[in-house]
Amino acid sequence: MCFGLANQAHAEDGYDLWLRYQPLESAAKARVAPAVRYFVASTDRPIIAAAADELKRGLAGMIGAAPSQREKIDQAGGILISTDEVAFEVAGRPSGLGDEGYAIRTRNVSGKPTIFIVAHSDVGVLYGVFRFLRLLQTGQSIDNLDIIDAPKLKVRVLNHWDNLDRHVERGYAGLSIWDWQKLPLHKDPRYVDYARANASIGINGTVLTNVNANADILRPDYLQKVKALAEVFRPYGIKVYLTARFSAPIELGGLKTADPLDPAVQAWWKAKIDEIYTVIPDFGGLLVKANSEGQPGPADYKRTHAEGANMMADALAPHHGILMWRAFVYAAENAEDRHKQAYTEFQPLDGEFRDNVLVQVKNGAIDFQPREPFHPLFGAMPRTPLMMEFQITKEYLGFATHLAYLGTMWEEALQSDTFRPARGSTVAKVIETPIDAGAATGMAGVANIGSDRNWSGSQFDQANWYAFGRFAWDPDAKAGPIARDWARMTWGNDPAVVEPVVGMMMGSREAVVDYMTPLGLGHLMATGHHYGPGPWVSDLARPEWNPVYYHKADAAGIGFDRTARGSDALGQYAPEVVEAWGNPETIPEKLLLWFHHVPWDYRTKSGRILWDELVTRYDAGVGAVGKMQADWDGLRGKVDTARWAEVRDFLAIQHQEATWWRDASIAYFQSISKRPLPAGHKPPAHDLEYYKAITNPYAPGQAK
Repeated sequence: MCFGLANQAHAEDGYDLWLRYQPLESAAKARVAPAVRYFVASTDRPIIAAAADELKRGLAGMIGAAPSQREKIDQAGGILISTDEVAFEVAGRPSGLGDEGYAIRTRNVSGKPTIFIVAHSDVGVLYGVFRFLRLLQTGQSIDNLDIIDAPKLKVRVLNHWDNLDRHVERGYAGLSIWDWQKLPLHKDPRYVDYARANASIGINGTVLTNVNANADILRPDYLQKVKALAEVFRPYGIKVYLTARFSAPIELGGLKTADPLDPAVQAWWKAKIDEIYTVIPDFGGLLVKANSEGQPGPADYKRTHAEGANMMADALAPHHGILMWRAFVYAAENAEDRHKQAYTEFQPLDGEFRDNVLVQVKNGAIDFQPREPFHPLFGAMPRTPLMMEFQITKEYLGFATHLAYLGTMWEEALQSDTFRPARGSTVAKVIETPIDAGAATGMAGVANIGSDRNWSGSQFDQANWYAFGRFAWDPDAKAGPIARDWARMTWGNDPAVVEPVVGMMMGSREAVVDYMTPLGLGHLMATGHHYGPGPWVSDLARPEWNPVYYHKADAAGIGFDRTARGSDALGQYAPEVVEAWGNPETIPEKLLLWFHHVPWDYRTKSGRILWDELVTRYDAGVGAVGKMQADWDGLRGKVDTARWAEVRDFLAIQHQEATWWRDASIAYFQSISKRPLPAGHKPPAHDLEYYKAITNPYAPGQAK
């Protein structure tokens, strides 16, 4: 049976995310209802109870009536959700489910089709229920089901960069949803909906606090608040994690040092971690940012990252906790190309980290740019568990108001071939292959969630939260099908809506790259807040904070020479990558200026000289936003009015700001290249000094 969702014209605000459970069309409802009228589940266990509640909620919304609960499946058929051995015997015993996988199968019981959702664990059943509801939401058949699925990564976490005062660093959706002042006695009902949304896409952990950590979160009174959140999340299979400030033994413990080899420091961390597990027995572990951007760390005591991480990991090990140790490090006093610094510090430590340490590596070596090459550490540390870190919140991609679907970016990074140890060793394969049997694997996403009613600041930014969960479950997933599922669940199944929405999404990130950082440029954003263009900035205290450090434009050309003739950052990659990317003629043009300083009159693949190509790309980006506006205008009346109007307004903001980016960038680079604009391309609306004078001191999400 195939069916679609009826178009809903009533007002919505985005709170329900992709779990809207809108009514099915009448014909579809009539076909589905008999098959899902009853369900059987042992609801005396919290996670199974949550699964049963979700099943009832979803079916009540889609067919107009919640299924009745029975003690057993009889001749009426229905749905069985179970971890019971008898259910496995009837449903068949699929292999490869592991601890969190599930099977959804149709079997005849007393001559009636019965849907079995079975797993070895309660959380697997929960994931299976959400998958079944997704089938209904996206208009897929539920006849003769035979689905087997399991996550490829063990640790799938959101990193909230939330501070205890509720300010969210790089947050564009309001305040932190964690209301620490009211916890633990008041648990906002929104926390349950947060957990439901995460469980629906397989996220199984949440780091509650900012990587620029505040030691106070480890105080006993705050641990009681964390415990309250853990209690809300537990029925949805979600563990809580905290960030740990490396200097906490000094700030909380009154010690004179945080040296990881000091016995008193080791004892303090052991006692603190034992205390945490006494309060929260299923606590997930800790996340640490050390010796980066002024944060304390082991280097303060002439110790390595491995020595610092292992000290804390040893304290976590008896509790089966993990330590996520970020590889995002760079230092003002280090004259080495910033692209090289993380590799230089971490690669020699391969094999020195404890088994319960996950080294958390950003997708690229700089900092969540609109486009970066994959990080050279992937594939270069075969004896160390590496986990991917993606940024869901769009710090460098227009905040909440620019439509930029990041699924295409993440697919690009994950499918990049590291050639280590051989061709076909994609980044996805690196992170999903345990270094030893049972070793940790994982993916982290810097959350875009806040107190805004629509959670993420805009309707389309919800798609990035959704896509992150799907990629964390399966790093080999594809951005297109994920976008299509999200569009159907969020906007409805009408092809006249789905097709233009998916088209907008799939081209959106490339549009942002074109109007912000075309041809491999990067880090051209204005100072501090990263809002708007600032390619001219050259007066900041640290060289690597200045955009001129990255584009190196001069009278001869533009781009950062990272070949052997320059910084040799390219030499950190496998020889096959070096060979392909070391030549301007063979490197993908989208990375050209990342690795090469190229003359302004260099002939690009289009036949245009580089300067003309650069201007063409800027205009293409602005034009793509205009096309999105036109496509969205065509959906008026086909989606609910309130959300349609919000997206219309945000696209208008994006077009205005894309034009600002285009004009300011062309004005600056033309002042250096001294080339005329190519025919058919209009000059910037103002002179360069006008754009340089623009300031935005109160842009949201700035670091404090």
